[in-house]
Amino acid sequence: MSPGIVRAWVCGVCGYVHRGTGAPDECPICGASREEFEPYSEPVPVAAPAASTWRCSICGHVHVGSSPPDECPVCAALGGQFETVSVSEVDSRLGRKSRVVVVGGGIAGLAAVEAARAASPDAELTLVSREPGLPYYRLNLTRYLAGEIERAALPVYAEEWYAERRVRVLSGVDVVSLGLGERAVQLRGGPETRLPFDRLVFAGGAHPFVPQIPGVELDGVTTLRTLADAEEILSRPLDGASVVCVGGGILGLEAAGALSRRGSRVTVLEGYGWLLPRQLNQRAGELLGSRVAGLGVRLRPHASTVQLIGEGRVRGVRLEDGITLPADLVVVATGVRPNSALARQAGLRVDQGVVVDDYLGTSDPDVLAAGDVAEHRGIAYGLWTAAKAQGSIAGMNAVGLRVEFGGIPRSNTLKVLGIDLFSIGRVEPDDASYVVVEGEVSDAYYRFLFRDSRLVGAILLGDLGLAARVKRAIEAGADFSGMLGSQPATMDVLDHLWSR
Repeated sequence: MSPGIVRAWVCGVCGYVHRGTGAPDECPICGASREEFEPYSEPVPVAAPAASTWRCSICGHVHVGSSPPDECPVCAALGGQFETVSVSEVDSRLGRKSRVVVVGGGIAGLAAVEAARAASPDAELTLVSREPGLPYYRLNLTRYLAGEIERAALPVYAEEWYAERRVRVLSGVDVVSLGLGERAVQLRGGPETRLPFDRLVFAGGAHPFVPQIPGVELDGVTTLRTLADAEEILSRPLDGASVVCVGGGILGLEAAGALSRRGSRVTVLEGYGWLLPRQLNQRAGELLGSRVAGLGVRLRPHASTVQLIGEGRVRGVRLEDGITLPADLVVVATGVRPNSALARQAGLRVDQGVVVDDYLGTSDPDVLAAGDVAEHRGIAYGLWTAAKAQGSIAGMNAVGLRVEFGGIPRSNTLKVLGIDLFSIGRVEPDDASYVVVEGEVSDAYYRFLFRDSRLVGAILLGDLGLAARVKRAIEAGADFSGMLGSQPATMDVLDHLWSR
């Protein structure tokens, strides 16, 4: 890697980093406009962590350099929020030639090796992935399914990126055991059968949760989690096909939108009363439902699937109310579960996911966990932004730093359907201590939740212009006192955010 600072741009909505002399016209991950990108200074490799190491007091991101960055690339906190990390906070047990094995080729695993190499030029880094090929943008599978992008646009980095950074990638390889006793990961399906390590980062990801519905084993019933899943769906005749998406969450909606663009007649089944019940309140969910229906996707709320019908191949979906919907293809999008089996077998502490502390350490002192497989303070995020942030911190800690992860607000954006939607933090108050400010301006819906005059959650539907500012306001604990009692408070809040 050449010395100096590499010029790049970070999306203020989802954290995607674009490398080039200028920001892209549109974020390939969340669709945010060029205006939402800000300069991003990447740390360069250094000989060893020293007193010129800076830690973001908001999210724990570590920057190595003579001064803090202008803005945190993880949470967008300003440089004044960084504090120095003393040498005593660096784990002295690891030598500069430490062997770090990262299990998992998703964004958490990729972020781990990227951050580890930035913090340590000499560590031996190996990334093990069960899927064939290089790590790719899993978030873009629905855009690939819709025909918006080509398969060649899916990989995060080209092969040269890994070679330049001396990151060895073993893809299409199964991990049989984490091998904690002998400190060597056991492999199957590749050129090697064991990988010795000094530190292990377990970023095994998650797998789709498939309910035990009779007929779920029929041909034509699928999930959408991997590139192989997308290719399987695209191999089928989609134009004019009847498709049922079981689940009205983000993945179900994006899959529905993608298949609708392929000419399929799509119905989305949601067991709740409105779409995205975890991310939206009722009003926002109903507004979203109206817009989705306007795109030709049929919605059925309060729908419970009791059986998938067919002989060898799926032909229909029977609902609890007795109605049977025709189906040539059924996409099950009912959530994910952490891939924690290897961790359980290895004796690591597992609850919802692999339990980690604020340093993303597990119950084994030489093993860290990050991403969809990890559970931090009782939360298994299952989100791209959280997985990327955790992966970066786990990678830095794997090579000797002591960086804390303080948690981040959950945020979601919607792609493919052409609908601007952003949700972050809390969307419903727990008690009367919250202040709710909401309103509809033109075709946009805004909802803000405050507690103790601090913004703790928001929904933006129809206009994402404030998304990056809202995200920063929540993460920085911005004070909105003095405007919450005004009428109408919505405009005061909007004006304040626009001025930030």
